[in-house]
Amino acid sequence: MKEIKLIVTDMDGTFLNSNYEVSPDFPKVYQKLKDRGILFVPASGRQMPGITKYFGDIENEIGFIAENGGYIVYKNQELFADEMDHNLVVKIIKAVREIPGARAVLSAKKQAYYETEDQGFIDFFTQYYTKNQKVEDLTEVIDDTAFKIAVYHPDGSEKNLYPILKQFEEFNLKAVVSGKYWLDVMNQNINKGIALEKLQKSLNILPEETMAFGDYMNDIEMLSKASYSYAMENAHPFVKETASFEAASNDSFGVLEIVKDYLGNN
Repeated sequence: MKEIKLIVTDMDGTFLNSNYEVSPDFPKVYQKLKDRGILFVPASGRQMPGITKYFGDIENEIGFIAENGGYIVYKNQELFADEMDHNLVVKIIKAVREIPGARAVLSAKKQAYYETEDQGFIDFFTQYYTKNQKVEDLTEVIDDTAFKIAVYHPDGSEKNLYPILKQFEEFNLKAVVSGKYWLDVMNQNINKGIALEKLQKSLNILPEETMAFGDYMNDIEMLSKASYSYAMENAHPFVKETASFEAASNDSFGVLEIVKDYLGNN
């Protein structure tokens, strides 16, 4: 194995357990990574504050990939920020309103925006989008940089959202199933893999020096940019086909088990 210089991991279903908790072993493991000069990078479909809240003490030491690759920060310095065309945002939101049970969140640079009155959904999604604001009409949010539209369906995103929202791929957008209940619509050239590649190039780190972990469809491109790619035991079958290796489940904190093994053996 070539010496690892970068470890990148998805958050929900991968690094965090089902209770959205970080392993109590992480501070000790992170200190060893830091001592070895290995960069740690969380990569998520979440907005930036929804990721950084887990890493407050080390936020200025590590990198972050947020919004499924639409926003990249390294040591508190912005490296990349995407922006969706507002006219397309309007079209997507109007389409989501026509899907029974669907809920849209407009994820933007300053914060996330929502228009629903459904308190159960609000309580649920604010776990991921910690900086948020209710507005009367999502189509009228024009004073922020929109990264993506995250769409939720309580009966599953793959069956109830993707067949309808994939129509927007003809507008140079893409619809990606990012979780059991979530689908993200964003610009075609945005994904975690492209974001990881931007970070690798800016830091002169090779795929052969990169270890990556993921569990869902929005992780596939990221895994392809790392020679040491791991699908979680709980991962979607397509993700397991993409990854080179498998890690124990997120509830067993499989990411840290693999990292500890690497640190102990190299």
